[in-house]
Amino acid sequence: MIPAEYIVYVIDDDVRVCEAMRELFASLGLPSVTFGSVAEYVAYPKPDLPACLILDVELPDISGLDFQRQLGDAYHPPIVFVTGHADIPSSVRAIKAGAVDFLAKPFSQPDLLAAVNAAIARSILRAFTGRAWAGNCRCFDLRHARWSARHVAE
Repeated sequence: MIPAEYIVYVIDDDVRVCEAMRELFASLGLPSVTFGSVAEYVAYPKPDLPACLILDVELPDISGLDFQRQLGDAYHPPIVFVTGHADIPSSVRAIKAGAVDFLAKPFSQPDLLAAVNAAIARSILRAFTGRAWAGNCRCFDLRHARWSARHVAE
């Protein structure tokens, strides 16, 4: 087995959404782990890899937006929000707090993958540059790229 170079975490209390995302990412060769709650995610031992966190807004233990606020300036993977209850104030709050994207369910596969690509790119740049904010990066394609420090320096 080839070691993972990045990982996608999914927190959603809808088992069907978790299964669908797990199957999608597996079909693309992307490592992923799904959780039904924030508590499960927090308890999971996370490898030191670039990562993306797909986070549902409405969760049983804490809202995704409240969890994002709790994370604050502490290191965490870049967040892509997904929700079945999208509204403008929530999306603005999420993006202002640093989320990569805010997708309303049902979202398209290309929109999800573009957001995940941007989040992983942001995480990789953060890892190699030490910067907490790597901006809006859409230069990384998870399906084809293998990153190293050399790629970032170029």
